[in-house]
Parts: sequence; structure tokens; C-alpha cells
Amino acid sequence: MPRITAKEVQTIPYGPLGIIALPGCEELAGKINNYIVKWREEQAEEHKNTIAFYGYHRDTYMIGNDVVRFGSGEGKVVITETIRGYDLYIVADCFNYSVKYNMYGMDVPKSPDDHFADLKRVISAVSSKAKRINVIMPMLYEGRQHKRSSRESLDCAMALQELTALGVDNIITIDAHDKRVQNAIPHKSFENVMPAYQQIKAIVTSVDDLVVDADHLLIISPDEGAIHRAKYFATELGVNLGMFYKRRDYTRVVNGRNPIVAHQYLGESVDGKDIIIVDDMISSGDSMLDVARKLKELGAKRIFVCCSFGLFCNGIKVFDEAYKEGVFAKVFTTNGVYQTPELLSREWYVSVELSKYLAYFIDTINHDLSVSSLLDHSSKINTLLTKKGLR
Repeated sequence: MPRITAKEVQTIPYGPLGIIALPGCEELAGKINNYIVKWREEQAEEHKNTIAFYGYHRDTYMIGNDVVRFGSGEGKVVITETIRGYDLYIVADCFNYSVKYNMYGMDVPKSPDDHFADLKRVISAVSSKAKRINVIMPMLYEGRQHKRSSRESLDCAMALQELTALGVDNIITIDAHDKRVQNAIPHKSFENVMPAYQQIKAIVTSVDDLVVDADHLLIISPDEGAIHRAKYFATELGVNLGMFYKRRDYTRVVNGRNPIVAHQYLGESVDGKDIIIVDDMISSGDSMLDVARKLKELGAKRIFVCCSFGLFCNGIKVFDEAYKEGVFAKVFTTNGVYQTPELLSREWYVSVELSKYLAYFIDTINHDLSVSSLLDHSSKINTLLTKKGLR
């Protein structure tokens, strides 16, 4: 992964760096902060005392804040440190249901809507003081409600427009459900970051006997919507691609969508091959496990599930049972959303770390440098596979 060199550090920062962690994001933001503190201890020593580099190296870039909730459930945010002239990066996990607040004597878990409201409160508190406001939202709020097909709300587009109207200049997200939603804010920066390198690194590091060639490995898209992600994996690994087609019952709507009748496989034989199923998220996991079972019936060897986000909305019991049955070998998802201690303790689960990658983004954008090299994974993946003896 490219680093900012001493020469590049001569680029004046956009402003003193500040990182604000919303409730539930303290651990991820803390890891990002630690990387940047370490890097800036090592680079551009001669610039630390110049006025253009004011505040460049500090013991921490975290900005203190209090997210307050009144007994009625109403809230406010208080920024407890100066942020005037700062280049601020607000880190938000809108899907961390472990965060709770007290309302009328009840402990209420924060919903995505509650987290998003807190994000807007932070932006409101720093507006007109900060030099630039950037939002890092690993899993995009309302990302699954990205298009309108009938008389229904268009939540993701509206949320993006709300953020930019409040003064946000850059929005950085990981593997958006549909990146075309950025068309809702054509005059603002929207970076859709794909964690392919981090995911492939986790797979080849965790699976010692993986053979990466067309005779032993196959990439599978669980539906037509994930085909572009799976195609990228297949191209970079130099293996073939298969996909499933979701046949739905369009006469009924269950939980806001047409129920799946069957998964039908399209592609070459999976018999005797290791499989990597690639998608953006695991919600309940029922659909993913159904695909895995179908592949087992077709003769697949080991099945590895690789998704950007693991929500596990109905818990992990069904995955425990499927693992015991031999349906899959491992599940890989990133730490971009909340991971329960129970999930992290499972032998079938591998957490894909995003903090270093996001730290590179923050450090680079703070210097107003191009992020193109951070978005291109091809050379890094090739180097990784060569180093592991897989190419």
C-alpha cells in the first residue's frame, strides 16, 4: 500500500486534522488515529514548526464530543474542543445496535435513523467553524433503498443530499450497494471504496492450502446484483466466474420485497472446486446459506463466504448450525460495522481489518493528494499472490 513520502509531505495540509467518532465507532476511529499518529511522527520532521503545518503532528487527532440524549429521547451534540479551521473527518457506523440510550426509563438500542440523526447533529455543531467536513460511513446509510420502482421513498439519495446541504464536502463509503446513488450529489465528492485487497489478503492468509487457479477455485455471485464484485475478484485472481439467479414470487410482498422462490445456478461445473461467494452484505444470511447448500449439492469442495458487511440480523445460530453441517468453511466480513463478541469468537469467522486502509484515505485527502493509487488494487493483489506463492 502506498505511503505518503517525505517529499509528498511538502504538500501543505488542507487544515489541521481532526477525527470525530460517533458513538459505536470509537474502536475503529481509534485504530485509524493510531496509524496516523505513528506515520506523522516519522515524516516531515522539518515542517512540524512551520505555520502552514500548524497542528500537523499531535499525540492524538481525536476530537472530544458528547452525544447527549434527554429523557424524552431528544438529543444534542456538544463538541468539547476547538475545531476552528480544522479538516474534520466524522466516522459513523449507522448499524451499531449495541449503542443504547435511555428514553422514558427504557434502554433503547439506536437504530440507523438514530445514528444518522446524531451524525447530522455533529455536522450542525461544527458547521461554520471547521474548514472542511468529511464523513466516513463504511456501510452507507439506507444504501439498500437506492432506487425507486414505484410510489416509495428514495432514502439514500435524500440522505446524501441532506448531508451535503449541511456542508459536507466529501463522503467516503465502503462498497456501496449501488454506487450510482452518487448521482444524487453530482457536485460533491463521493468515494466508493472497494476493500478487495483487504478481503483477498484475509482469505489467502487464513486458508493455507488454497490453490488459486481455474482448475481448483471458482468465484460465485449469489445474484445478478453482485456480479460486478464477483467479476473483479475472478479477474484479479485469474479464475472463472459463476452466478445464481434469484427466481422471485412477484405476486407477493414480504417484509418489503418479493420472496425468493429458488436460486438457480448459471455457470461451469463446481464439482471438486473451492468456492468463494462474493457479495456486499449478509443480512439474515438465509439467502447466502441457501446458495451455499445448492453449491454443495452440485459437488463443491470448500465454500468461503466473503462479504463487505456482516449484519447477521437474525443472529448467528443458523451459521453455527450450517458450519457444523459442513455447508461452508469460513465467513469473511469487514470491521466496518459492529461485530458482536460472539461473532468474533467463532472459529468459522474472520474479521477483515479496514482501519489502516481508511487511515491512508484520511492522510491522503488531508494533504489534498490524489487517491487514485488507493482505489487501484490490481498491483497490490498481484504482489500479495506472488509473495504467497499463489502466482
